[in-house]
Amino acid sequence: MADLPGLASFARGLTGDLDAVTAGLTLRWHGGAVNRIKKNKRQLYGRAEFDLLRKMILLS
Repeated sequence: MADLPGLASFARGLTGDLDAVTAGLTLRWHGGAVNRIKKNKRQLYGRAEFDLLRKMILLS
């Protein structure tokens, strides 16, 4: 791996945070809900009050 320093660095990073890597690959939870909320916030930015954002999040 001496000729691929980027790959070696990436592998060291994965090894250094092995608990997080394992959890990310084995747990069922994912960031889909967070991404949906962020999308709704971007769509309503500057156009609506908090009440409408809350309603859209609860309905999505």
